[in-house]
Amino acid sequence: MLLWERPEPPSRPALAPLSRELIVRAAIRLADADGLEAVSLRKVAAALDVGPMRLYGYIDSKEELLDLMVDAAHAEIRPSGDGPREVLRSLAEAMRRAVRRHEWLADLLGGRPQLGPEALATSEAVMSALDELGVDAVMPVVSAVNAYTIGAVRREIAERRAERATGMDQERWQAELGPYLMRSFATGKLPALAKVVHDAVHLDADETFRIGLDCLLDGIEARFSR
Repeated sequence: MLLWERPEPPSRPALAPLSRELIVRAAIRLADADGLEAVSLRKVAAALDVGPMRLYGYIDSKEELLDLMVDAAHAEIRPSGDGPREVLRSLAEAMRRAVRRHEWLADLLGGRPQLGPEALATSEAVMSALDELGVDAVMPVVSAVNAYTIGAVRREIAERRAERATGMDQERWQAELGPYLMRSFATGKLPALAKVVHDAVHLDADETFRIGLDCLLDGIEARFSR
C-alpha cells in the first residue's frame, strides 16, 4: 500500500502525541535550520522527544520522510490568476518562493512525479487552468515552466551556498576575479562576452528570473495563439 493510502497507527495517550504531520513539521524545521544533512529519523525523534522506533509506525524510511516533506512544501505552491499565462507565472513564482523559504527543497524537486495529496492538488489546479490549450499540450507546457523554474532556483541556491561556504559575496567575487577577466578580454578573443560584461545592464536575481520567465511564457503564448 502506498504511503499516501496507508493508515496511521492508533494513538497511544500514555505516550507523547505523534502523527505524520508532527513528524514532517519537525523534519522541515531541522532541514530549514541546517539542511537535509540534519534530517534523520533519530534526529526527528529527538526533536519530538520520542524513541526512534515509534516513528516506524508512521513511516518506513528516510526516503518516505523526504517524500512527505516535499508534499508538505507543495501546500505552499498554489497557482492563481486568470488564463494560462497568469497561472503559469503564478506557479513559477510560488515554486520559487517555496524554495527560497525551504532551501533544501531545491535538492528534491524534479525527477519522479510527486504523488502526495498536496502535489496532486497543485497539479489539478494547474491542469484545470490550462484546459484551453488542449490535453496534449498541457504536460509539455507545465514541464517547460517547471524545468525553467527548478533550474533557476537551483542556481540561486547554489550561489547562496557558495557565498556561505567561502564568505565571498558578489562584490568581493567581482573584485577578486575582475582583473583576470579584464586580462582575458584584452586578448581580443572574447569580444561578445566582453561587450555583455561591459555594456549590459546587470540585473538582480528577481529581475533575471522575471525576464527569463517572460521569454518562456511569450514563446508558449505565441505557439498556442496561432
